[in-house]
Amino acid sequence: MRTTYLLLFILVMGLFSCTHKTVTESDVIYVGEDVKSSTVEALKKMYPTLDSRIERGVNHAASLWHEEDGAPADFKAFCEERFVGDEKERQILFDKVSRNLEILNGHFNMISLGLQEPLHLKYGEIKPIDETFGGFNPSAHLQEDLYSSKIAFEVALNFPFYSLAEKQKHSKDWTRQDWAYARMGDVFTSRIPAHLKQEVSRVGSNSDVYISQYNIYAGNLVDEAGNRPFPEDMVLLSHWNLRDELKANYPLGIVGLDKQKMIYEVMQRIISQSIPEDVINDSGYQWNPYTNEVFANGSPVKSDPEPDTRYQQIINNFRALRAMDVHTPLDTYIKRKFEGEMEISQPEVEALFVEFLESDVLKEVGGFIRERLGRPLEPFDIWYDGFKARSNINEEELTAQTQKLYPDAVALDKDLPNLLVKLGFSADKARSLSDKITVDPARGSGHAWGAAMKGQQSHLRTRVPESGMNYKGYNIAIHEFGHNVEQTISLYDVDYYMLNGVPNTAFTEALAFIFQKRDLQLLGRSDKGPGQEALKTLDVLWSTYEIMGVSLLDMRVWKWLYAHPDATATELKEAVIALAKDIWNNYYAPVYGMEDEPVLAIYSHMVSYPLYLSAYAYGNIIEFQLEQHLAERDFSGEVQRIFRQGRLTPDQWMMEAVGSPIDVQPMLDAAKEALEKI
Repeated sequence: MRTTYLLLFILVMGLFSCTHKTVTESDVIYVGEDVKSSTVEALKKMYPTLDSRIERGVNHAASLWHEEDGAPADFKAFCEERFVGDEKERQILFDKVSRNLEILNGHFNMISLGLQEPLHLKYGEIKPIDETFGGFNPSAHLQEDLYSSKIAFEVALNFPFYSLAEKQKHSKDWTRQDWAYARMGDVFTSRIPAHLKQEVSRVGSNSDVYISQYNIYAGNLVDEAGNRPFPEDMVLLSHWNLRDELKANYPLGIVGLDKQKMIYEVMQRIISQSIPEDVINDSGYQWNPYTNEVFANGSPVKSDPEPDTRYQQIINNFRALRAMDVHTPLDTYIKRKFEGEMEISQPEVEALFVEFLESDVLKEVGGFIRERLGRPLEPFDIWYDGFKARSNINEEELTAQTQKLYPDAVALDKDLPNLLVKLGFSADKARSLSDKITVDPARGSGHAWGAAMKGQQSHLRTRVPESGMNYKGYNIAIHEFGHNVEQTISLYDVDYYMLNGVPNTAFTEALAFIFQKRDLQLLGRSDKGPGQEALKTLDVLWSTYEIMGVSLLDMRVWKWLYAHPDATATELKEAVIALAKDIWNNYYAPVYGMEDEPVLAIYSHMVSYPLYLSAYAYGNIIEFQLEQHLAERDFSGEVQRIFRQGRLTPDQWMMEAVGSPIDVQPMLDAAKEALEKI
């Protein structure tokens, strides 16, 4: 799941000032062309060989200078005093700013981590004060101080901003230092009032809490005959555990199919918000999702449906993020997420996904799955899990093994070095990486929270029931462990702090997927067999098919929100369901043979992680290309080499990693070959 990158957050959002006044035209052009020109000319006389850097630096700093920062003459004097023309002195300035940003990022990251522990970990009942502190952004006023102290302007003047197009143009020629300087130029790009940042943090935390407590007591689900098909103590978090339980039932034949159909009914009730509010995170009721009847102690009771809370959470996030638009050069959250954070334009992302979704090979794979199942496809078969080696193993057997290995989070923490050795890391490197990762028992499904400065731990949060870690939790934990390994390598092994991390979250998802696919190997079980490599290819393809549709929905929902900014929760619900059905009819109905299915709208990420889902889809593409590269190479050595590149642009990172840009065609071609082999 999502990883936390404080520096990346700052780079994307900018280090902003705290002011409640509205941005006006006079703010934007406060330093006029005449002052900028005279400042540039004065500096050129002082440093005649630095024309380009002077012009870029002055223009960049001027774009951030507002009236409260001083008169135009003060701006000119500041530039003449603080422009660093000597390259050795500029490198010293860079090193000092990098060090101090690491200190600030690291400590604010540690504060946020601590404040949110009662929300994320098993700390007992969540109280209102926990939610208030969890939604508090301790760094919100840092930006005001950095601008008022003129630190921001000194950095902007000497390390100016390069657009994405310029980065792509220079990517082949830049040295590592050039890249690091350019990333420092990304830090100060806009100024957003701190109260808006605080509101984004507050509503985001509220959404996290809402999702982390969206548990369905599966043991209390009943059919019309009164049967309870699931174990009495089974509790499934939406949507993650609902999906994973659905996957787990593929080996069980008709019994498994009946359970899958019941889970899908639950999902549809959540999407439509017809789910009775009383059955959410409450073990005191029995519920028939087919008829929507609720019972207490065997007797029918009245229970009102959830009042579109799911969609109100999305609206709350939208309104908080949209309030920032006027203060940024990338004037919608959609642009900030894609062009700013992912460094890929949203239209480019959508076009790539549509290219994939329209491929004829998906129909062939769908037909192959239909043959393997011996029945028509169902909507929930977007999660078909029969290509994996584990699909032939009863999940109860796997759970018995994981419960014995990991009765609690401490046991997993102690076993991390051993897991890395099994993946091919040397004992020393395995210990070095594991020493920087801590396992915590999560309240929700789990996530990875990265360190933001050297000396800090990355945190692997995973759900561990009282009975020990079940296989579903173990599988997710291995995914999160992949995030932690990336976070650690790309912080500790990168040559410049300003380059720490990866180009965007899709790249950390790629390594998380790569680790997750090796979960059986780590349990000492073979995933080799006749045609297994071909089946793995089809598995990646089918997973990508599922998540691309969900990602497409996520993007189109946000476009709809921008077109209907005053929509109510009910109006949004109707729009989401309509958009989900439209995407289904265009790209899934030709494969599944049925129309108007809303299943793509079930993902919890849409509620609490705005526009995050595309990172998974891109992660699948990147994962496949990385896996092809790793197939005949030293796994641990290449993982370390590739992920210590740091935060280049996406295509440049891929070129240096595997020798080719991001592309869906290798996966489509490999799937065709796999079908022929099978």
